[in-house]
Amino acid sequence: MKDYILLIFNVLLTVIGQILLKQGVSEVGRINSFRELFPKLTQVIFNPFVLGGISIYGFTTFVWLVILSRVKLSIAYPMLSLGYVLTIPFSWLFFKESIPRVRIIGAIIICIGVYLVAQGEA
Repeated sequence: MKDYILLIFNVLLTVIGQILLKQGVSEVGRINSFRELFPKLTQVIFNPFVLGGISIYGFTTFVWLVILSRVKLSIAYPMLSLGYVLTIPFSWLFFKESIPRVRIIGAIIICIGVYLVAQGEA
């Protein structure tokens, strides 16, 4: 059970990292091409939200290594798809994104898939 809690913790941190990255690049502004990326690169890299997101990603990499030492890859890796599910309500909450029904149905299907993958491993 501790391993599944660690997996959920890792997924939640990854989602938080994505939210921070999105907030950071939103502050910098839309990047329409790779040509525009390089002039804005300093702004992006030194944005505190981007730095926070990258830091969280670094930390979750180490958490992931602990998870891989304890859980079968065929169980652990599919669990990461819960990040897609958690991103939906966070995107609505923080960025006021609209969430169509089809996206909610997709998230439910992902949850069913994760449940089925985890069966027999508890």
